[in-house]
Amino acid sequence: MGGFQRRGETRGHRAASGEASLKLPETIRVIERGWLSANNIVLHGTSDAVVVDSGYGAHAPQTLALIERALAGKKLSRLVNTHCHSDHMGGNAAIQKRYACPTSIPEGEAPLIDSWDEQALILAIADQRAERFRYDDTFRDGDTLQMGGLTWQVIAAPGHDTHAVMFYSPEARVLISGDALWENGFGVVFPQLFGRETALTETRSTLEAISRLEVGVVIPGHGRPFGEVGAALERAFFRLEGYEEDIGRLARHCAKVMLSFSLLEKRSMPLEGLPAYVARVPILAELNSRHLHMTPAAMADWLVNELERAGAARRENGLLVARGG
Repeated sequence: MGGFQRRGETRGHRAASGEASLKLPETIRVIERGWLSANNIVLHGTSDAVVVDSGYGAHAPQTLALIERALAGKKLSRLVNTHCHSDHMGGNAAIQKRYACPTSIPEGEAPLIDSWDEQALILAIADQRAERFRYDDTFRDGDTLQMGGLTWQVIAAPGHDTHAVMFYSPEARVLISGDALWENGFGVVFPQLFGRETALTETRSTLEAISRLEVGVVIPGHGRPFGEVGAALERAFFRLEGYEEDIGRLARHCAKVMLSFSLLEKRSMPLEGLPAYVARVPILAELNSRHLHMTPAAMADWLVNELERAGAARRENGLLVARGG
């Protein structure tokens, strides 16, 4: 779950213009998605491949088509998740039905998937959805995984999600960061919700862990692969400091992200229904109750103005319409 970014696209081994010299190993293919779906990362072995993260459930037909093309006839031997938010695991069930492949998730996510805890998975409480899926095994911080002919270290990445992990290949100097680090920030951190009083401290620890790695290329959960890791970390720490100094700033950011994310799925919402929507969706209502202290009408009006100002949405014929995504 992210902020306000442009629409993504499918990319191969080379990063975007402006980083023409940035190359990933030929065994790694990044399918860059629009912001509603996390990137899919295809790690090619000699005769099979592993896919990391499966995108959003509403995009499952597109996800299957993109993965089929990227596999180029190879067997999909495993599906792996960095964490279990809807935009990263929403396509799991569809991929399992198509390929009957084993699925591996972070150890801490297993109890939530077993019980399908929609609060901890941030589903119904955020007006999000995902089809229930099975998993075959788990991994945890300190484990190593063999994927695409490379050895990947599993590194805990709490903050955005308590149980999230990253995958790091020292040999290739590549970090699959999930939502722990993007080129311009990191995945939304929920302020003092769900008992997450330490989320900002965890975010700082995760960024510090990344700073200690020898990384040449970061493959984020959203956005293009990038190589200026020091600059990205500087921007991330600067953003984090702002949230640490003003929890209200973080709450406002969280509210904007959650509405924009829902809007990306729905494509449009009736403007007249937004006050009732922000009062009905639990995560928005709780953010307002704890931090924003607005009437539902005032909160809806503020959110619309903010999303317009950020270029994430526009008003059109009585609707709030998503831009891009």
